[in-house]
Amino acid sequence: MAEKFHLGLVQMSATADPDKNLQRAIDRLHQAAANGANIVCLPELFQTQYFCQREDAALFDLAESVPGRTTSQLAETAKLLHIVVIASLFEKRAPGVYHNTAVMIDADGTLRGIYRKMHIPDDPLYYEKYYFTPGDLGFKACDTQVGRVGTLVCWAQWYPEGARVTGLQGAEVLFYPTAIGWHPDEKAQYGEAQSDAWQTIQRAHAIANGIYVAVVNRVGFETGDIRGNKALGKGLEFWGGSFVADPFGRVIAKASHDKEEILIAEVDPPLLEDTRRNWPFLRDRRIDAYGAITSRLID
Repeated sequence: MAEKFHLGLVQMSATADPDKNLQRAIDRLHQAAANGANIVCLPELFQTQYFCQREDAALFDLAESVPGRTTSQLAETAKLLHIVVIASLFEKRAPGVYHNTAVMIDADGTLRGIYRKMHIPDDPLYYEKYYFTPGDLGFKACDTQVGRVGTLVCWAQWYPEGARVTGLQGAEVLFYPTAIGWHPDEKAQYGEAQSDAWQTIQRAHAIANGIYVAVVNRVGFETGDIRGNKALGKGLEFWGGSFVADPFGRVIAKASHDKEEILIAEVDPPLLEDTRRNWPFLRDRRIDAYGAITSRLID
């Protein structure tokens, strides 16, 4: 089995300046590496405040090619620090076609793979269907210098199918770059239940697949401010709470709801073998009986 390694999650807030946010993220990659991380994941769309709080065609100018300027800077950092970097970017694939894309950069600076967000939400203050074309690359796991890992993005957190397909590809860790927060009109009544459900469903992915799950969220109050261009409305309070669950579903590292933090957690690949021997959920799957899972509903 592979040797133990350490993952890092960068829970951070975002300013109105995309260039400043990129530099702050790079600084935190240095800090995570100094604290022993071998692979580090940044939050969803970390370069800006969460702009999907409104529909504004001018914001498509934020998108860039992959590979491109940002991936080059992250690759230089990954190579310098000899760490694997996972980062969520606003990708311009072609005129009028944009994706919410997670890139996986290996410790030698090589772009190992990309994952284009498959599940795209459309809720109050989360108008992502306006900006993002659904991903067409499927669910992805990649070999890196620390091990085989998979990445999904935010809304996929609620779907066991994505976790299963990625886990079946041999991923030892599922990373979820995230931007999730409380709507001000809902926090008092539903806030605690929402964040509890969010953690519970992802711990279930860890248990069902016998795998590590690492979730990194942003933190702080945002109005979608991009260089002074703010969204109308009450804004969003991102709830942080980044965490890591082991293959038994135990939370082995957890961040606060209101502070920037860098989480470091140990990944022990032999624990996957031990957990799956004692809880053989993968062995006992009846794959011959699951064909109906591809139906929208069974009427």
